[in-house]
Amino acid sequence: MDGADTAWITVATALVLLMTLPGLALFYGGLVRARNVLSVFMHCYAVACLMSVLWLAFGYSIAFGSDGSRFWGGLDKAFLNGINGDSLSGTLPEILFFAFQMTFAIITPALIVGAYVERVSFSFVLLFSALWMLFCYAPVVHWVWGGGFLADGGLFGDNGVKDFAGGIVVHETAGIAALIIAFFLGPRRNRNTPPHNPGYVMIGASLLWVGWFGFNGGSQLAADGGAAMAITVTHISAATASLTWALWEKVKYGRASLIGLVTGTIAGLASITPASGFVGPIEALFIGFIAGILCQEAVTLVRNKLKIDDTLDVFAVHGVGGIFGTLMLALLGHASWQAQLGGLLIVGTFTIVVTVVLVKVVGTITSLRVDMETETNGLDLSVHGERAYDMNS
Repeated sequence: MDGADTAWITVATALVLLMTLPGLALFYGGLVRARNVLSVFMHCYAVACLMSVLWLAFGYSIAFGSDGSRFWGGLDKAFLNGINGDSLSGTLPEILFFAFQMTFAIITPALIVGAYVERVSFSFVLLFSALWMLFCYAPVVHWVWGGGFLADGGLFGDNGVKDFAGGIVVHETAGIAALIIAFFLGPRRNRNTPPHNPGYVMIGASLLWVGWFGFNGGSQLAADGGAAMAITVTHISAATASLTWALWEKVKYGRASLIGLVTGTIAGLASITPASGFVGPIEALFIGFIAGILCQEAVTLVRNKLKIDDTLDVFAVHGVGGIFGTLMLALLGHASWQAQLGGLLIVGTFTIVVTVVLVKVVGTITSLRVDMETETNGLDLSVHGERAYDMNS
């Protein structure tokens, strides 16, 4: 065990949890109407709790177990069987590596929340998220990060898929799943209302930005120069994408918005995620510059061309950003085109199939969407019996 590595990954674990609670909750909560903000908080918080328990039970073993095959990790580490405070994973206590990866398992299904807010049933959120994490996310983790068939020595030989912190594993899977669920749910009955609290959105984005240092820097799994470089390029990409998103808004619409500026931040963060352990600052500047424009155009494509109400643009920002960053590794010469394209295609196809099947299966157990009256009155009071704001005080 290395003390410095252990201390850094302990901090990184806390930072990645901060991304979901409260970062993502505030970012998403501010974007919806006032009568639905508590439901978004509820979704993010409940998903975090549920994924933690399921990661302990089966998720970690499926992803990083050693008793399976190239396609899944088996169940030898279910409920942390055989793991104690002295067990090591590289230079880290394995229990810390478990906790660090648990925060990734929390935020990935939580990202999908943004696609279905304001109209989804709470029971669907819980049941779908649980099954999706176990049957989609955890196997993909094993394929790419757990020594599976997409890693070095697998399907693509010694030039396996390069995904430093989750362009494929986190952002592609969550983005595609979000688009599919939004398609099956159908659009909100009134989808042209502005965010109720842009201040929440900015604060949430800021917490995500800070937390992303643990997300990308922690993925080095060591306190060294590689972690420092990952943090630096993460920041550069986020800052650059924020500016290009705002500039592109100004060019197209004559004004730059706070919501646009901070959404550009998230686009830059998602895009640099798979590349953060391989590129330098100038390459990060290039990735962020393109990401701010590319993801904004993807938002327009999904909304206006595909006519899919992915409420908070999960696919356009996270999905497209993660895919773009993954391909940039090949374009910049840090990975093979065959592995990057092949990995994206295989994981994308798998995610589509699993997500469609789960939506259909869960839909036979519980309703996907709330009724018209509940949607009109808002999910906060109708589903959870609470209001975010007391208008009489």
